[in-house]
Amino acid sequence: MSILLLISGFLGMPIAAAEATTKPAATGSIMDHLDTTTITSLLAVLLILGTSYAVSLHALAPSTAPRFRILFIWHAFDFLIHAIFEGSFLYNCFFTDRVFGAAYGDNWATRLWMVYAQADRRWAQADVTVVSLELLTVLGAGPLAAWICYGIAKRDWRVSFWMVVLATGELYGGFMTFAPEWLTGNLNLDGSNFMFMWVYLVFFNMLWVFIPLYALWVSFQDMGNAFRFRDGIMALGQEGHTTFSITKGGLDTSQEGEKKTK
Repeated sequence: MSILLLISGFLGMPIAAAEATTKPAATGSIMDHLDTTTITSLLAVLLILGTSYAVSLHALAPSTAPRFRILFIWHAFDFLIHAIFEGSFLYNCFFTDRVFGAAYGDNWATRLWMVYAQADRRWAQADVTVVSLELLTVLGAGPLAAWICYGIAKRDWRVSFWMVVLATGELYGGFMTFAPEWLTGNLNLDGSNFMFMWVYLVFFNMLWVFIPLYALWVSFQDMGNAFRFRDGIMALGQEGHTTFSITKGGLDTSQEGEKKTK
């Protein structure tokens, strides 16, 4: 996602230079950008993370592998962020009287998004690309993240497949969010101070890069183990003349060799 911001610097399109012709550079320390809304928003993120952890303690068995416990917490956090924060963004785009977007509303959600819009101006308006991606995120990725949490808790064998689907979608969505800015010189992005660049644009967006990549790696390992187990069982079946078939209910075996000898 926001790794594109860093890449653009190496390609000769630094954010500050792109902004020079569009708006004055922001100055000041981090404290200059820590108003009540910003602090409340950051505390809300921590509260959502804490809630996700608390749910994991209640929903998961003590024997749950650490990697799946981490991914449960992540997907619970992912669902709540999509539903609450990004859902509120869509609400302000579709359910205002005349002009759409956070810049034209007056509620807790619009104030929250106007804080982030200091770093990425597209979130102050109803940018059609952003709205399109957020529709998929809120209506598709969010519910899928919630189902993955349920599947991990129930040890559902389909979880690894759906984690691959969701992680791929998250990575693609991140690319499509920032690639247009990268290709046009980051005209809507303000990375002129530490808070905007490293907290809003890099940290919060890179979470949806590294953790989906981790989910892909865990899913790859899990599905690889399943296939290796299947291949091992099939090999044993051929040696012992035992026929194995994988059914929805589990592993089905029949001793054909034993029947023939009888």
